[in-house]
Amino acid sequence: MSGTDHNELRSRLEFAVGAARAAGEHALSYYQSTDLMIDQKADDTPVTRADRESEQLIRYALKDSFPDDAILGEEFGEEPGSTGYRWYLDPIDGTDSFLRQVPLWGTMMGLEFDDQPAAGVVVFPALGEIVWAGSGLGAWWANDLAPIQDGETIPEDIRVARVSEVSDVGDACMSSTTVKGYDASGTFEGYDRLRRAVDQDRGWGDCYGYLLVATGRIDIHVDPEMSIWDVAPMPTIIEEAGGLATDFDGKRGIDLGNMIATNGKLHDRVIELLNG
Repeated sequence: MSGTDHNELRSRLEFAVGAARAAGEHALSYYQSTDLMIDQKADDTPVTRADRESEQLIRYALKDSFPDDAILGEEFGEEPGSTGYRWYLDPIDGTDSFLRQVPLWGTMMGLEFDDQPAAGVVVFPALGEIVWAGSGLGAWWANDLAPIQDGETIPEDIRVARVSEVSDVGDACMSSTTVKGYDASGTFEGYDRLRRAVDQDRGWGDCYGYLLVATGRIDIHVDPEMSIWDVAPMPTIIEEAGGLATDFDGKRGIDLGNMIATNGKLHDRVIELLNG
């Protein structure tokens, strides 16, 4: 990414780490609740009070700190801005996991500048993990999160996030969020070729799969269906960790309908297998 001041980007990234942690902790207060009311959105996906309140917390914080930045959130739509920066908010990515009391859900913030990916944060409140990155600022990971304190942003005991070194797809471990999604998108044959080619395939889905790639614990994560707020944090996080993140055709960006994240060494082969 070019054309922006690293100090401006760094201040926004540090803000986002704190804001995502605070919103994630709020969502966590509803996690494993037995009486959480579930609504259905127009696209027939579930939404809860936890989703809405957590996104509102981030929006309020953004209005205080960066009032002229644009915002697009999953639950409350778009607000225009004038700075060239645009935030993407997904307060609970993996709502189905959240509702089923599976801890692999995350609170996500993505940032673009002049239509290019610039930063990303994903916090996993039920797991106590977080990964974040800024373009040219590196990728970072903490996996022993304590409750956030007033005025705190970056957690203690952080480490560099780095992808794996696996170079042969036959030695790789991959994950994917959904198999049904490949049927819906007409890409099942490609998925089947890929999962037969790798050493191991697992179902570590939604944003958790990208955390595993960015921290070198798996080598490939593939999603056949993505929304813009699902994609937004991932290119910067994966690339700053040394990998690649594109759609199935190799296109980089945020407004993508599907996504591949790899350690980079495997990326061309994964695209080849998916596309036949």
